[in-house]
Amino acid sequence: MSAVVHAGGPHRLAERLAAWAAWRPELASETLALIAAVYFSLFCNGRFWAAVGDTGSLDGAGALTAICLFVMLTAANVFLLGLLLTRRTAKPVLTVLLVVTAMAVYYMRAYTVYLDPDMVRTILHTDGKESRELIAPGLVASVLVLGVLPALLLWRVRIRQRPLGRALLVRGLVLAAALATVAAAALVSFQSLSALMRNHRELRHLATPGNYLVSLVRVLAEDTAAKDRPRIPVGTDARVAARPATAKPRLLVLVVGETARAQNWGLNGYARQTTPELARIGPVNFTDVTACGSSTEISLPCMFSPYGRRDYDKERIKRSESLLHVLDHAGIATLWRDNQTGCKGVCDGLPFESYEHGRDDVYCDAQGCLDEVLLQGLREAVDAQPGDRVVVLHPLGNHGPSYYRRYPPDLRRFTPACEDAELGNCSREAIVNAYDNALLYTDRFLARAIALLAADTTRQTALIYVSDHGESLGEGGLYLHGVPYAIAPRTQTQVPMIAWLSPAWLADDGIDAACLRRRAEAPASHDNLFHSVLGLLDVTTAAYAPEQDLFAGCRRPSGRPALAGG
Repeated sequence: MSAVVHAGGPHRLAERLAAWAAWRPELASETLALIAAVYFSLFCNGRFWAAVGDTGSLDGAGALTAICLFVMLTAANVFLLGLLLTRRTAKPVLTVLLVVTAMAVYYMRAYTVYLDPDMVRTILHTDGKESRELIAPGLVASVLVLGVLPALLLWRVRIRQRPLGRALLVRGLVLAAALATVAAAALVSFQSLSALMRNHRELRHLATPGNYLVSLVRVLAEDTAAKDRPRIPVGTDARVAARPATAKPRLLVLVVGETARAQNWGLNGYARQTTPELARIGPVNFTDVTACGSSTEISLPCMFSPYGRRDYDKERIKRSESLLHVLDHAGIATLWRDNQTGCKGVCDGLPFESYEHGRDDVYCDAQGCLDEVLLQGLREAVDAQPGDRVVVLHPLGNHGPSYYRRYPPDLRRFTPACEDAELGNCSREAIVNAYDNALLYTDRFLARAIALLAADTTRQTALIYVSDHGESLGEGGLYLHGVPYAIAPRTQTQVPMIAWLSPAWLADDGIDAACLRRRAEAPASHDNLFHSVLGLLDVTTAAYAPEQDLFAGCRRPSGRPALAGG
């Protein structure tokens, strides 16, 4: 008997392989679009359905709402695919969509990523170094199961050919039917669905593949239009107020941190001392600072803009000149030093140095550079040009998910520290430990920068540090950042901020340090940066709003020496 079974095994296998080779179903591209749409709705929208469930909309008699929402989502995908697929393009386009959707599913599931236009723009601007950190076994498994396997089945299908006139007619009817189905499903459960979409608009950024496709189209359209428009001038009337001929030139260093959240900042009273070196220096610490956005793409242009979050207009901010351009109009030389992925348009046309792929033997390796590389040769770069200077340092900071790569081995003080880019493989304690270790390195980096400035006897010096946005470390199932601002948790919008001014600057500007420390306990935001920098540098311009200047209320008319800031 065993010999018979053994003999029949290869025979059955050969039959199955032959059957697979002969399996070549013929389908119309519209039928293929429907099958793909159902597949996406059932297997690629788990995060969407979970988020809908979290709203409570499916509680009680929510079965009808769920069915109508499924029909709407599927019909919307049919309409979208109907616009993209033709007989010749169906297979390659669907293959790409399957693979990209499988990737989107992984990141939405692992980090609760919302694929809105801002997130898609961030992804497009992500360099190879950052991308490699995001490749994990879970991503590979998702791509294989949800992308590659369905694609293999797809390429066995033959696409039915129709005369052009009939093909256009059928496609038009399918598109119309898809829209009608969306409308009909919405009407059947109108009250529940309208409330859901009105109160939770962010859900549309979880519905794949429409979320990233629509966002991609919007980003490409916006970026293309922006290329053809000149920047709107800001502060062309800027001038530096007259100072005594004997006054020393000023050097202001702006450190735009990355992904540091206020909740873990030692100077803010965090249970751990993550800022021991700054605590010894004693800079002015602003305890309640709100970021303009939850991602670098939003926050960086916003904080260097005169408009800010209080008068937020993304297009106007993107099209307008920044604080650095205003300083340039005033004759103050600027320099942007970057260990990140650029200045997001803030320094366009102005001096820029990138250390993203630096080769410093001390601070850099094949995986990138530690942030102290930004301080190398800084004094020489400043001295190369006389007069007042503003230098912006854009460190890598606490950029995730590989927090463990953001600090040297001697700062691995909180253990166990997560050393896996796939954060789901680590306990929350280990994730927080790695994140806090990275904050220790930011503390060291800032302390060293302040030490360099304090040692400069040829200039009046100052430093302002503020993070661009915060970070989620697993609270509520959220990781990383970039959640739409309207629903972003405080962990992503509350950021640390400090100011250090040399005694000479304090005295020359007549700033009462005690007053400034009291002011630092009141709410502040990214909106204050533009005007505070102009005020510190005595720049007069119609773009300056003194009520937004954090230092304005603490300047003493007498100009007498104030208490040292560090």
